[in-house]
Amino acid sequence: MNTIKQISTLLLVTFSSFLLAQTTEAERGREIDSTKYFYIIQGDSIPREFIDLEEVILLNKLEFTSKENRKRYLILRRKTRKVYPYAKLAAERLTVMTERLKTIKKKSDRKKYTKRVQKYIEEEFSEKLKKFTRTEGQILAKLIHRQTGRTGFELVKELRNSWRAFWYNTTASMFDISLKEEYNPFNNKEDYLIEDILERSFQENILERQAPAFPIDFLDLTAYWNKISKENKK
Repeated sequence: MNTIKQISTLLLVTFSSFLLAQTTEAERGREIDSTKYFYIIQGDSIPREFIDLEEVILLNKLEFTSKENRKRYLILRRKTRKVYPYAKLAAERLTVMTERLKTIKKKSDRKKYTKRVQKYIEEEFSEKLKKFTRTEGQILAKLIHRQTGRTGFELVKELRNSWRAFWYNTTASMFDISLKEEYNPFNNKEDYLIEDILERSFQENILERQAPAFPIDFLDLTAYWNKISKENKK
């Protein structure tokens, strides 16, 4: 099996453990009468002195110290935008699967349910994941941690068993992929750049925003790395 197929198989196993068929929720309709500064919610007019607006983060213009840095950022942007939807999907399916498993009491039924999910994922995502490169696979592993709060290793360990988790992580390490690696934009410069790419992509409606599993204050994050950058220039 070549390198790409081995990496893809590894990622597929992680995904197949917790992804489910997509579910949708009806959103409560809301519109604003801007001429009277009233909210109209489900037919009820509620007078307000102001109109709530979604928080908007003003992003600084991108600046690069060299053409090489700009090139690396653009490559990272392309890869991040490619794999993020899979991490987002993982978080959605994990939530659904967790709730579903709570309703299944018998261990045998839980096992059947998990196998059914695995078969579905293999048919749905196998060919797509095989096309991922090593770096895309590592970015995906980080983003899965961002969106679920758990590393790929922890998910495999939780939903399969410890030996499989160890084996998959060891195999991944042979190709510079670690399922144990966490997403930490305050300590890892590449992770910060990924967060910057995500925020810009959300605002440009290129990617659909999904809240991370743990708090990330983008303004504090940017201020921190700007400070580090200034100190390095001294």
